[in-house]
Order: sequence, then structure tokens, then C-alpha cells
Amino acid sequence: QVQLVESGGGLVQAGGSLRLSCAASGRTFSSNAMGWFRQAPEKEREFVATISWSGGSTAHADSVKGRFAISRDNAKNTVYLQMNSLKPEDTAVYYCAARLTRFTSIIQREYAYWGQGTQVTVSS
Repeated sequence: QVQLVESGGGLVQAGGSLRLSCAASGRTFSSNAMGWFRQAPEKEREFVATISWSGGSTAHADSVKGRFAISRDNAKNTVYLQMNSLKPEDTAVYYCAARLTRFTSIIQREYAYWGQGTQVTVSS
């Protein structure tokens, strides 16, 4: 089992920045690829970013490329999402998720564990 707890969400003006954190506990964190997803009101949950077990491989959705960056600190059992140049359309609940393998994926159903989410609201 892996328990995931997100933090760092909040209200920010357009153009601002936030850093989300996801603290993991349970089975060995460094064995799991991790991902961030988001769900805006009345929309389907969508992929945001993913990172491999070592941090050596990452992928980001086109909508956030160049603005968001996923990273991880295996010594702290934590994955991060640095969000810069935020836009109102980035408003959503952001979820952290863990795979059972070491390798990245953009597909939600390939993630076994999910956090409860943290709200990010970007005002215009």
C-alpha cells in the first residue's frame, strides 16, 4: 500500500506560481513512478505530468509544457509540481498518483494509488 497526501494548493493570481507537494508513505517510494493529474469543474480528470522512479525521465502535458515541472526527492519520499505562469484555466483539483512500476505513464488507469487532491484556483 502507498498513502499519498498532497499539499501546497491555494488561490493565486494569473501569472503567479505555486509548488505542490505529494508526500508518500508505505511501500518503497523510490520503486514507484509518480504522476500528477487534475480535474476542473465539470470536466474529466486529465494528465498533467509524470516522472520515473529515479527522476531521470519525465513527461508533461502540452497544455503545461514550459510552465510546470515535475520533480522528486526520494530521500524525502516526496514528489513536487512546480507551477509557474499560472492561468485561470489551470484551476482544478490536482491529484498525485503512484504506479506499481518504475516507468512513466500518461494513462490514469495505470496508476494504482491516488491522493485526495488539493485545490488550485487561479484568478484572472
